[in-house]
Parts: sequence; C-alpha cells; structure tokens
Amino acid sequence: MGEPSASVTVRAAVPEDAEAIATVHVRAWQEAYAHLLPAAFLAALDPRDRLERWRRIIDDPTVAVHVAEVDAAVVGWATAGPGREADAVRPLELEGIYVLAAAHGSGAGQALLDASLGDCPAFLWVAEHNPRAEAFYRRNGFRRDGSVKVEAIGPHTITAVRMVR
Repeated sequence: MGEPSASVTVRAAVPEDAEAIATVHVRAWQEAYAHLLPAAFLAALDPRDRLERWRRIIDDPTVAVHVAEVDAAVVGWATAGPGREADAVRPLELEGIYVLAAAHGSGAGQALLDASLGDCPAFLWVAEHNPRAEAFYRRNGFRRDGSVKVEAIGPHTITAVRMVR
C-alpha cells in the first residue's frame, strides 16, 4: 500500500464509514504516538469506543470529513471545520488527519489535506514531537506560531503546538 503507484481515492465520508474511520483512528494513533504515550494505553484503545463519536462527527454539518481509500479500504481520514476555539487564528481548522503507516508515501495524506483545506488559510494542532507530521505540514505552507497547549489523552498528556498558514 505504501508504494507511490498505489491508487488513492479521497471522498466525503458517509455514516457507513464510521466504523472504518474509528478503526483507522486507533491504529494510526498506535503507530504515530508509540513514542509519546505508554504502550499499554495505546494497546487498550478500542475502535468501538469511538464509533458513536464518529457517527456524530460525520453527521455534523459544520465539519467536513473525508476518507482516503486504497483498494476500497479506508487508510486515512481528515476532518476540518470552523475552529474549535473561541479565538481561532484562522477561519478553518484542520481538526485531524491520520493515515495508516502502511499508506505513508501513497499520496493519501496530501489528497486528504487538499480535499479538506484546498489552499485556504487554516490552522492545526500537532504533537510537539511528531517530526514526520510537522514536516508534512511545513511542505504545505504551515508554520509554528508559538502557541502551545497540553492535551489530555485519556489519563496521559501530550504537548501540542499550533501551526498556521
């Protein structure tokens, strides 16, 4: 799947995608945050715990949800909306984007970002020690603006930095 020749399709998510998105959400966290969160915590994550939340997100008319597929299997997702903070620095927030490690290099992440944001001014929060993600965002015109926050992830925390373009 990770070969550049893999055919990636990006489309708007539908309610029937909630289970696949929840599964990718958990697997991508397990892959991306292995160096930031305890292994036991990541191993205990269950997509079923996120299913109803994903149904609500897909149904929310203010949030755009896209999925990336390879061979009809969801390998990534992205959400974008008006910003979850009262003092949003841009009118659009990339709320989340995750692609399975097996699909890295396939173009799925770029296609998801393009479908979610186009070339609009936007902002996002990224884990501070996530160099692969930060490099991706930099290639797409995002820069750290100096804002930092601590995010609760279950009983744990990670430091997130804001990037804007």
